[in-house]
Order: sequence, then structure tokens, then C-alpha cells
Amino acid sequence: MTNVQECAEADRSSPAMSALEAKRTLVKSPPEIWAEVSDAGALARHLGEFGEIRITRTQPESVVEWEGDLASGCVRLEPSGWGTRVILSAQPAAEPEPEPVARAPWWSRFRRSAPEPAPPQPALDGERAQAALTGVLDTLGAAHHRPFSRP
Repeated sequence: MTNVQECAEADRSSPAMSALEAKRTLVKSPPEIWAEVSDAGALARHLGEFGEIRITRTQPESVVEWEGDLASGCVRLEPSGWGTRVILSAQPAAEPEPEPVARAPWWSRFRRSAPEPAPPQPALDGERAQAALTGVLDTLGAAHHRPFSRP
């Protein structure tokens, strides 16, 4: 089984929320897109909606698997006739189960209360995650320079 198939099956086999996917053929060469998605800093800029991004596995010029604070996913590149087929998938992270509230001893109400811990990051809803994936495709497909322009 190839890494591309493993990535696709992993996206489909999760029990929580179904995997989100965005795909498009971009008129750019595979090495040009690979340079953007295989660099951890560049990928983090593109997928900032999903929290801090870490690349977990790559297959040269075809697959980048990533994990974030709010989701994990995969970027697949496939050669296409006039460009590169880019398939982005994301699986929202499972929400942690809330810890049971321990009952405080009766004398604790006479002490100063400790500051409340910072609230956890809000869960990523499907609509916002899908918009983020589509935005990544828009950014990857945009021209970064203007050909034939004069200063």
C-alpha cells in the first residue's frame, strides 16, 4: 500500500467528524507547489486556522502529513495535464473529555481563589475548516509575481 493510499484511508477511517477535503488543479509545477507545502514554516502560514502546525511525514513531491492543535491532515500532489492536482484533507482533532469537578473542602472558601486557568482553544467547526482549506488552495494557486510588467 502506498503512502497516498494510507493517507486517504486514514482520513476516511476516523470515527469522529468526517474528514474535510478540498481539491483543485493548479496551473503550477509540482516542484513549485512542493516547495510551499513541504516547508514547515510556509505550511504553518497557510494552515494557521488549525493551530500550531507540525509536519509528521512526507513522501517526496507527493504527500505531506501534518498535525495541528485543532486538526490533522494531509496534502497530496498529483501531476495533472496542465498543472498539479492538489488535494487537502483535514480531520478535526477529537475534543478532550472534560475532567470531573472535584469538590473543594469547606475551608477553601476562606482562602483567596486561584486565578482561573486559560480556557481551551475553541473547537474548529466544519464550515470554518472547509473555508480555511479552500483559502489555502486560493493562496497556492495565486501568482506571486506579475509577468511582463515593467517597473
